[in-house]
Amino acid sequence: MRVGAIDQGTTSTRLLVVKNDEEPHIVSRFEQRQHYPQAGWVEHDPEEILGHIKSCLAAAGRLDAIAIANQGESCLAWNGETGEPVSPIIVWQDQRTGDAIERLKQEGAEKITLAKAGLPLDAYFSASKLAWILKHVPEARDLSGRGKLRLGTSDAFFLDRLTGQFATDVTTASRTSLMNLKSCAWDRDLCALFGVPLDALPEIRPTIADFGSIDGMPVVASLVDQQAALWGHGCRRAGDLKITFGTGAFALAVAGDEVPTDVPQGILPTVAWQVGKSPTYAVEAGIHDAASAINWFRRLGLAGDKPVQDFDRPPAIDRGLVFVPALTGLSCPYWDRSAAGLWIGLSLDSDGADMGQALLEGIALHTAAAVTELAKVTPLAGPISVDGGLTQNAYFIDVLASALDHPVRIARFQDLTAFGAAMLAMRALGRETAPPDQLGSIVAPRFDGRHWAKRFADAVSRARGWR
Repeated sequence: MRVGAIDQGTTSTRLLVVKNDEEPHIVSRFEQRQHYPQAGWVEHDPEEILGHIKSCLAAAGRLDAIAIANQGESCLAWNGETGEPVSPIIVWQDQRTGDAIERLKQEGAEKITLAKAGLPLDAYFSASKLAWILKHVPEARDLSGRGKLRLGTSDAFFLDRLTGQFATDVTTASRTSLMNLKSCAWDRDLCALFGVPLDALPEIRPTIADFGSIDGMPVVASLVDQQAALWGHGCRRAGDLKITFGTGAFALAVAGDEVPTDVPQGILPTVAWQVGKSPTYAVEAGIHDAASAINWFRRLGLAGDKPVQDFDRPPAIDRGLVFVPALTGLSCPYWDRSAAGLWIGLSLDSDGADMGQALLEGIALHTAAAVTELAKVTPLAGPISVDGGLTQNAYFIDVLASALDHPVRIARFQDLTAFGAAMLAMRALGRETAPPDQLGSIVAPRFDGRHWAKRFADAVSRARGWR
């Protein structure tokens, strides 16, 4: 049995192959260009990424089944007859709809999105992006008028072009602000609120389902990358929590078979997966700026040619220096796009190392603030499992465990998004595949971080409303 999992992420597309009980391995990987046509805009070329997926599959050879993990909220429009895109992929980080979102908030519309979709009003989600396309792309309006427009998240475009199936899965649909979280169907009131025609949206299917085939190879599973990582981490019980540190940081915890209620402000109820007749729900806390903040700091040249790690000084926050990583606004648990990134406490003796140390701490402290709220919904069941590039930074992990006051387990296998998708493909074929050896090192809190949360919260209050 040989299955492949496409991990189509924000910065790259790669394909992992799992064959029986052999060690899973990445067979192909392609970086994709990020386009920034205006301040706050982030786009991808849909044809470029589609070409990368095709190249990955060609490199993999014959597969018994395929699974696809996608970016989540990134979306576009295309011609239903020709399959040609009529817009770029508007990436989840994009902020072009901020003004429209604020108008909807002033009209009280957030009550509707919270009640039905479980999501706050924010440019992060797909609905306002799709509405923007209809308003600003004449070809999209023309196609809509002729009943030939297709709107959707990137997975729906890839499936339509590769398999001829115009479909998405329930986890991805739950990230649009257009799906009713209880019924797991497109909601007419939400579509009307954003001005998105329901008949232009793809069919919503379970996570494990028939998504068609590519050159005779069946696509049997599709879901959001973070949900795929949750499965790959082996999280199955309520309270199992993983955090993936990539471009952003995404904490996701299994919540159970019912839609989470009494959710603290800023924490997002969502669908974890649907592998049977009914969905399993999760709660999410997403941080927009993690590795992206590190890369930004390196571009400034403040770190020189040294890695941002291995500090021979006490934590910067204990020395009065704090960084708020609001480079694209603040997400969970604040959801405030008006916030701006800033250092507080700089002095004449501050150097690049101090600033880098505070930046790492800021990412960890923002993550901890979100996880603290998330744990109010589903108490943590054990060590927090973490993966992603930042988890290789020992200082960052020490600060994270200390800020959380909870042990952190560093996943030994780092391609858990792709592996989680591959596990679901195996399950679709009637095979159960155990997670890879997850018994990586467990890091206990090292510092006394009891006062950090308040100091960071004070810094956040200054960052908010800055823009």
